[in-house]
Amino acid sequence: MSDEDVKDFLEQLQIPKTPRLRIAFVHPDLGIGGAERLIVDAAVGLQNRGHKVKVFTSHHDPTHCFAETRDGTLKVVVRGDWLPRSIAGKALVLCAILRNLWLAFTMLMFESKEFDVLIVDQLSISIPILRFSGGRVLFYCHFPDKLLAKRESFIKSLYRVPFDFMEEITTSKPNDWTQAFLIYCVRNGGLHRREQQLYSSNFKDSFTSIKTTPKVLYPAIRIEAYNNSGKSTKDFRKYLKSKTIILSINRFERKKNIALAIQAFSTLQSTCSAQFDDLVLVVAGGYDTRVAENVEHLDELNALASSVGLKTVVTKTLDSEQVSNAQVIFLPSFDEEHRTFLLADSLCLLYTPTNEHFGIVPVEAMYAGLPVIAVNSGGPLESIIDGVTGYLRNPEPSEFAEALSILVKSPSKKSSIGAAGKKRVLDKFTLDAFTTQLEGYLESMFMDFNWDAMWAFMLLYSWCLQLF
Repeated sequence: MSDEDVKDFLEQLQIPKTPRLRIAFVHPDLGIGGAERLIVDAAVGLQNRGHKVKVFTSHHDPTHCFAETRDGTLKVVVRGDWLPRSIAGKALVLCAILRNLWLAFTMLMFESKEFDVLIVDQLSISIPILRFSGGRVLFYCHFPDKLLAKRESFIKSLYRVPFDFMEEITTSKPNDWTQAFLIYCVRNGGLHRREQQLYSSNFKDSFTSIKTTPKVLYPAIRIEAYNNSGKSTKDFRKYLKSKTIILSINRFERKKNIALAIQAFSTLQSTCSAQFDDLVLVVAGGYDTRVAENVEHLDELNALASSVGLKTVVTKTLDSEQVSNAQVIFLPSFDEEHRTFLLADSLCLLYTPTNEHFGIVPVEAMYAGLPVIAVNSGGPLESIIDGVTGYLRNPEPSEFAEALSILVKSPSKKSSIGAAGKKRVLDKFTLDAFTTQLEGYLESMFMDFNWDAMWAFMLLYSWCLQLF
């Protein structure tokens, strides 16, 4: 056999490239948060690679969203926002399900056969409906909702039973409802080298009837969005002056345990008394006036800080004289300019949620060169290396304050720890790597078996046997 014949055989072995896909993202509430940031980045990443992308959601407020969903970068379709988010402040899960079902039904009516793939995010309840739309369904399970739900009483536990059952049934794979499962960081700790097994084990422990082994896909950040430019980044130092900023970023929700950051900061009054007057804690995060918990919890945190003798202010911008004398600054719904400044100019990040399924904020902070002090459970066990890129501690004010005092007393440590954190992000959490892996999963759903290539391989193998 000549070299040309061998070349022909090898060409036949190559799997043909799948044409660009028509992709729909189905997300319950397209506001501002880590999950929303991830979906927006995934959608933009796939769109930049030539795929046709559209995002469907039950709520999208142009004044409270990421820029890509507002400026026309992504096509966003909103349906079902007229349905209530709660009933007298209760039944949040029930209302979320009803809104999601309405969204799915409208997609079935108006977008049937329009998409090759439907990436269903967070809520699985719509999967049985969307499977009739003509596209293949991929469920992106960030974290089983049954593990996040609180069950403080017998009544609450009983209330959760039908929702837990529906979540497991609709996440399962009868009749080929879903072609693949992607979960990111569904775990509560473990060793990095065993991450795939641990994630999958957590998923299977939650959904015992599901035999499919899920794939793991790490979240990522858009590196270019965090490459600061002095010309475009606003300087908010006018009223903060030379104060050292300690940063906390989280939605104003009780489960985020932001109180821990305030209590740890207060403890520094005794452990770092010489430096304390030059410190300021900035508590920034997602805040929606429509969400009662956001409004209530901000008031609770403000009261907590005041009760321990800290001067506080709630503001929409750091560019205000009222921040001059504040020791704790609450910055709800901060924008990109504030985020860029804070990540570039703070001493460190306090990340306080316990058993957080991943948490993109520590990754953002590490890329910005900030040491991260986080609770030693959940996603931070994978993203942070204790003593190298930050500190992992029990969720106790004294332990957080101890780690924080190390950086306050030796601010030069920020450089070495920050450099290690940035390297870890570049090695593991880039959006390009994330998009490549996600695209590979999507395209593999449409790969038909190449029988011609198989016959070519068999002929080549037979020829090799005869030759040798």
